Amino acid sequence: MFSFPFKKRVPPPPPPMIPPGVRAYAIGDVHGRADLLDALLADVFADHARRAPAALRLIFLGDLIDRGPSSREVVERVRDLIASDDRVSCITGNHEEVFLLALDGDVEALGMFLRIGGDTTLASYGIVEEIYDADSDAELIEVMRARIPADHIDFLARLDDRIEIGDYLCVHAGVRPGVPLDAQQTTDLRWIRQPFLDHRGAFGKFIIHGHTPMSDVDVQPNRIGIDTGAAYGGKLTAIGLESMQRWFLSVG
Repeated sequence: MFSFPFKKRVPPPPPPMIPPGVRAYAIGDVHGRADLLDALLADVFADHARRAPAALRLIFLGDLIDRGPSSREVVERVRDLIASDDRVSCITGNHEEVFLLALDGDVEALGMFLRIGGDTTLASYGIVEEIYDADSDAELIEVMRARIPADHIDFLARLDDRIEIGDYLCVHAGVRPGVPLDAQQTTDLRWIRQPFLDHRGAFGKFIIHGHTPMSDVDVQPNRIGIDTGAAYGGKLTAIGLESMQRWFLSVG
């Protein structure tokens, strides 16, 4: 009589969780949609108030600016939230990176900034005709430096690259598979799509990210993408986290 080896069933890993007594919300790419941001923040605070008492954490995943009509207002709202509460944080997106490089005098970055929706950001600061009438890129950069408040620039320059909370890692774009999390390059944290999006193995933390717009939240075994296309007439989405639970709030 033949006997077959018994293959021991490996239990699935436990779901990711955040520390007890904390409730966190992460908000996806706002892209200058102050109207959606105001509505989503109202929903987030109302949702938090309806639940049992817990310490609130609020995390913005970056790309506050560009494409939408109200980048200045979005920067002011997020800056004021962070200034008033140290439990509020924001991550640098690739759009903030390009904006800051342009302000630093990088002419190539200026061209990219204008191609990826930076013209609407400049318009929110009252810079419209100068985009076309400036005699040179250098002149336009000088106009930007003169008209964009220094405290807005300083605020954007001091944002985080990543935020850990329990078993979760919040980044703007993603991480590079196979690279330890403490060795990730800033370029990947802000810009990566592939091979991150198609990778199904573990990253070391469960990743929450924006950057790649989808029609709805992108839930995978190792990551969740919450850029739901606010810049393109879609929704602005937040993910809520508490203990091992997670849920979503969307407006738009």
